Amino acid sequence: MTNLTVGVLALQGAFVEHLTLLRQAADDWLRQQQHEPSTATATTTTAPGSSPPGAFPSSHASPHTDADRWNADADADAHISIRKPNTDEESTTTTTTNLTHISHFTFLEIRTPPELARCDALILPGGESTSISLIAARTGLLEPLREFVKVARKPVWGTCAGLILLAESANETKATGQELIGGLDVRVQRNYFGRQVESFEAELQLPFLHDSHPFHSVFIRAPVVEKVLSPTTTSGSVPSASDDDGTAPVPPTHMQCTKPQVEILGRLPGRAKSIRDKTTTAEDLGEDGDIIAVRQGNVFGTAFHPELTGDGRIHRWWLGEVVKAKMEEPNASPAR
Repeated sequence: MTNLTVGVLALQGAFVEHLTLLRQAADDWLRQQQHEPSTATATTTTAPGSSPPGAFPSSHASPHTDADRWNADADADAHISIRKPNTDEESTTTTTTNLTHISHFTFLEIRTPPELARCDALILPGGESTSISLIAARTGLLEPLREFVKVARKPVWGTCAGLILLAESANETKATGQELIGGLDVRVQRNYFGRQVESFEAELQLPFLHDSHPFHSVFIRAPVVEKVLSPTTTSGSVPSASDDDGTAPVPPTHMQCTKPQVEILGRLPGRAKSIRDKTTTAEDLGEDGDIIAVRQGNVFGTAFHPELTGDGRIHRWWLGEVVKAKMEEPNASPAR
């Protein structure tokens, strides 16, 4: 049996929404596995008053806190269960299948270093990046987060504020500066599109999803990737555009390793340039648009909020990438 634990940093922001879509993604992933054998069948039973696996909770449903567990035995009958903390209420899905890879999912809210240490992968949700950074520093999480991303190099996804925290450099930070986690060799600009009232929604084409259907995205005081830095450039050597810019600290030499190039996975054509001078668009300048999704090795970042739309496609894609990373670990073995 191969277990996989995914955490969502729960210091501030939309962590509950991420957990909901992760549960949905895990359910979809396991259902996809069940269809590989031609004889696979499935039955679902749900306890009274609870939502079926993967479903969005109703507006009056209690949000999940602390930990949500998905268990699947690797035998012919796989069993997935979700237990709400502090209750005996349980939803159950039974499948006849032969799971050959991940057979047990656990989703956790992360607030302490011991909780982080349990994780194979992590999501940094949107919120206010300065507040998240300050709380992480006060709770002793900042350095463990840096080690998780840069030394252990476990899969990490940051949305909006999470993207800012994962950048090696950021501008438009508070006058006192902002501590970053780092991991992405990019420079981001906070609040690139303006204030809260200038938040907007847009339809994005995201080729990495291998789906021609546009992804409806939500941008709330969103950043953009202003510049892709060289993987060989350490954060300490990145020049700052102003005194209040933030940079992530450089790991000790013995912890540094060769990093892959930054991949640009998504752009928003035209909008920011037209906002800036009201006439010129990114297309007019011969550009493809503002960078709003990037990946570098184990680190993935989006400037928008996929968790606020109810569309679980990015969560499913990312969970699949986490599964791949887990199975590629030297000590990983197929489920028995």
